[in-house]
Parts: sequence; C-alpha cells; structure tokens
Amino acid sequence: MRLGKVVGSAAEAVADVGDGASLAVGGFGLCGVPSVLIAALHEKGSRDLRVVSNNCGVDGRGLGLLLAEGRIARATGSYIGENKELARRYLSGEIEVELVPQGTLAERLRAGGCGIPAFYTPAGVGTLVAEGGLPWRYAPDGSVAVASPAKEVREFGGVPHVLEESITTDFALVRAAKGDRYGNLVFDRSARNFNPLAAMAGRVTIAEVEELCELDPDEVHLPGVFVRRVVALTPEQAADKHVEKRTVRA
Repeated sequence: MRLGKVVGSAAEAVADVGDGASLAVGGFGLCGVPSVLIAALHEKGSRDLRVVSNNCGVDGRGLGLLLAEGRIARATGSYIGENKELARRYLSGEIEVELVPQGTLAERLRAGGCGIPAFYTPAGVGTLVAEGGLPWRYAPDGSVAVASPAKEVREFGGVPHVLEESITTDFALVRAAKGDRYGNLVFDRSARNFNPLAAMAGRVTIAEVEELCELDPDEVHLPGVFVRRVVALTPEQAADKHVEKRTVRA
C-alpha cells in the first residue's frame, strides 16, 4: 500500500520510462543530481532517451552513465565542457545536442511548467542562437547533418528579442534534501538549481528525497502539485555524493 505519493523503490518509480522518452533532469554538475533514479533507469535499459538538463553529467557519473552506453539520443543543455564522452559522441555524429544559453534554458523549463508556450528574451540576439545554423548533429564525415532553425526576432522598447519556446517533457527526475508523502520538496543550498525547474517541466515528475518527513508549509520550495512519485533514499544513498573537482588551498 502506498503512503501518498511514496513508491517502494527507484526501480518501481522509473518502470514506465520507456525507449524514446523525454526527460528533464535536475542538477548542476554533480550537485543535486538524482543519481539513484538515474542508476535505476540505467539498470532498466531504456534507450533513445531525449534529455534536458543543464549538463549531461560527467564521465562515469550522473547522466554520464546513460551516455556511455549510447542510451541518450538527444541532449538539450547549456554546458558540456566537463564531459569528454559527450563531446566525442557529438562531434562524431552519435548524438544530437542543442546548446541553450543557461538563463534561457532555466526559463524554458519554468515556462513549460507554468503553461506558457513561448517568451521573448534578449539573450542570443545577433548570434546563431537567433539566426540559426548551430550544429545539432554532425554527419560521420564532419559536415553538419542537422542545424538549428532561425527564430523570430521582435523589438520591444527598441530592443530586439528572440522568441524561445518553452520545454515540457514526458518525465522529470529530481533530487531533494527533504520531501513529504504529498510530494512537497525542500532543496539544500546550491542543489536548488535546476531541480525545481526540471520538476515543473515534467508531465510525470519523480523525486528522490534524502529525508522523508513532515514539512512546515513555509519551508516548501516546490509544491507537491508538480510531483507524481517520491522515492525515499536510504542513509547510505543520501550520503553518497560526489564533486567534479576537489581543490586544496594552503
């Protein structure tokens, strides 16, 4: 018997994420990444996934697990510089990549969750973002097989703005520090980055929470109306966190 929106395992939570599904995935680098849900999806074996996330993990961690086995067909994000495998697959034509200005990506996800179909922004005006021609997919010979289309540009107050369409996805995978059985979520510090936005954009949002507890309404960062399923992590899973680069200062 379910306790509200709580499901028994990550495997159960992602059981209906099939081949070709689109996913909004929270996290920034390796901070706030729903690693347990990603691992469950990796174990399930879904393929041809279309992923929207700030970055595509790093080599061997986060979405990098799915990428390494060729499970991701398309990635929409703003930063790919820490993932050599993504760069390799992109340049060899094995994956389609849509690069989006970081603020624009955040707003496209938020707008999708709010039911706003599109919006105008000055970001990208006068560049290939607006004019089209950004390589989305390369051919094996290095030529551009698929390029981004041109977008509408309109002036407001004498300033040109480009029209950007919002993003909605079949599923969203996010990680929260705290959550309750109704799906209300609280995020910890910088993990409150793309997680709330990704959660809003998913038609079926699945949240892994480090602590399942009762929440004061005043501390809720994301209301449960956006969340369909909650997975409570074990203490070991909650503590298993990684950083991209360790630095030491004398």
